[in-house]
Amino acid sequence: MGGPRAPRPVASDAGGDGPRPLLSLVLAGMMEGVQAHSGALYLLPRDGRVLEMVAKAGLPRSFSAPWERVPVTAPMPVADALRERRLIWISGEEEMGRRYPRIAVVLPYPYCLAALPITHGDTAYGAVYLTWPGSHPNGLSDAERAHLTTACERLALRLERAAEAGQPVLPDPGVIEAESMGLARTSSAIEAARMLARIPEGMCALDVEGRVTYASPATGDLLGLPATRLTGKQLWRAVGWLNDPVYEDRYRAAMLSQQPASFIALRPPRSWLAFRLYPSRNGISVHIVPAGTAAGGALPDTPPGRSGGLVTISHILSLASALTKAVGVSDVIETVADEIMPTLGSEALVMLAAENNRLRVLGQRGYRDPRIVDRWDGTPMTARIPGAQALATGVPSFFESRLELERVYPIRFATPDGMAAWAYLPLIASGRPVGACVLGYAREHRFSTDERAVLTSLGGLIAQALERARLYDAKLRLAHGLQSSLLPRSLPALPGLEAAARYLPGSHGMDIGGDFYDLIPVNGTAAAVIGDVQGHNATAAGLMGQIRTAVRAYTAVGQPPRQVVESTNRLLIDLGADLLASCTYLHLDLPGRRAVFARAGHPQPLLREPDGRVRVLELAGGPLLGVDRKAVYPITEVPLNPGSILVLYTDGLIEVPGVDLDESLGTLAGRLGRLPADSLESLADALIDQPCADRRGDDTALLLLRPEQ
Repeated sequence: MGGPRAPRPVASDAGGDGPRPLLSLVLAGMMEGVQAHSGALYLLPRDGRVLEMVAKAGLPRSFSAPWERVPVTAPMPVADALRERRLIWISGEEEMGRRYPRIAVVLPYPYCLAALPITHGDTAYGAVYLTWPGSHPNGLSDAERAHLTTACERLALRLERAAEAGQPVLPDPGVIEAESMGLARTSSAIEAARMLARIPEGMCALDVEGRVTYASPATGDLLGLPATRLTGKQLWRAVGWLNDPVYEDRYRAAMLSQQPASFIALRPPRSWLAFRLYPSRNGISVHIVPAGTAAGGALPDTPPGRSGGLVTISHILSLASALTKAVGVSDVIETVADEIMPTLGSEALVMLAAENNRLRVLGQRGYRDPRIVDRWDGTPMTARIPGAQALATGVPSFFESRLELERVYPIRFATPDGMAAWAYLPLIASGRPVGACVLGYAREHRFSTDERAVLTSLGGLIAQALERARLYDAKLRLAHGLQSSLLPRSLPALPGLEAAARYLPGSHGMDIGGDFYDLIPVNGTAAAVIGDVQGHNATAAGLMGQIRTAVRAYTAVGQPPRQVVESTNRLLIDLGADLLASCTYLHLDLPGRRAVFARAGHPQPLLREPDGRVRVLELAGGPLLGVDRKAVYPITEVPLNPGSILVLYTDGLIEVPGVDLDESLGTLAGRLGRLPADSLESLADALIDQPCADRRGDDTALLLLRPEQ
């Protein structure tokens, strides 16, 4: 299904409080109506390529940071809901792991999710998602679906009216919270705080962002900080030895699953504390008690900020999961662009590699004029430019403004590229540089310590994927080169016969196929063969070349079709290759207007008559080549009128996962009858470019023959 129609220009860079009540109230109303515990609302900006989160509720911003900007083409629930214009329902963590593994890796907790599009007519404005703790295999009720669908339709209508009136819709700045912030200053709350202050165990409250909204005096005593220094800060940021992803993960698990969680942490030098977390939609209550004294020596304190934050972990896990699906270099570039650029706010990406002591541009995203990037291609590695230096030294460079760049590098090398800030990341794999990743920012950009650490860590993941991808591409080129060398470079021009052929490798993997075809001149007429050797490797390809050569040799000495196939069968057995092969061989008698066939376990050919009727030729045949040395291959004579088209193919043309071969053959015959046949070349292209071509797992050979009038 195609992408959504581009949105109307509802986004605005202007500030204003107008949209805030609308967005927050709509999201809060959706959640309240279906008792969801968290959610987020996305809108499409002018370009219509990336969904931008503009409101959220129920979960910390750090949980959703990797998905605050979601490409419309991404395999994510909100993007799928927008593209497919329907509600997407995920019943629990098992289904999430199966359908959206990238999310499951980052958030491996029990929850279910619904995503809906925000559309009116043909125009898409955005999408929304909501979550519930636990699993709900029965899904949403009809009333809940109606509530959410109606709310999205009403919001889309209001957004349309706002766009027509020229009013801003996107808030400035960024994501707004649909929940009220702060604690109610009531007498009952004050009395509750006094009561908690008298309890010797630690008690504190966190909001959905993990910030401390209340801490009892005993909490400060146990953590080693005055309670007043905790308020307003995230607990793991305020207390250095709690700044550990393991502890943060327990907090995430509690918030997302809405189930209590616990952990034990060491307060240096040897005091162990037990933390129990009690979550709700509005935050978490934390109970802290001593858990005994650790045996052994003291452990050093962890400096604040040393361990990565939740955003760091989420970004790394999300990219790592996505890169596992990247096969070639272009896949890696596309994945990095889709994952990194929207999330970190960069507008341009260039991937560089070193070849023969020179820079090579592997690909780019974001530069409309390719000449801006092409000027780097072929630059000596000794050149004093940031890309070459990052590759040569293995040290990342961050330039927050053009002025910073020009302080380090001469202006003549820092040619303007339309960007105002840059990150040059060396890609190190197996201890050696394999490339460099350049991120460009349209505005001056401050790279915080955490962001630099994130980018450096991501560089390691990209490097490993890039190294695998370049090796894959090299092997793929070698495989396709070998395959091409074993097939005819072109078909011979024969009087009275028009011919066209195609070969298409499988859509996945880099294995070498064993499909082959040939057209052989014979005493003013022709012989033809098409076949398929078992397996997808170099052995199969080599054997295919031997079979093709043998068929040519037996044809050249004048053997008739039956004897050619029987001789080839015996040769295959004598070679001891332990591989089988199928083939159809025919001798064309153009003056006699007939074809003589011998078939060895190969799919039946098709014949299109001059009037457009198509039939399957039911040819007699024998077993696959290589099975029985004494096998007999009977011949079949078929009338071949001038203008008729003989279609020979391998099974890759009709094999479709989940579809019966007879059904696929019938579909192929129907297409053959409907397609125009003025040009065999065009017909061959149309047949090979079938609707299910993207699901083809096997390679395909096709040979079309037409006797002329």
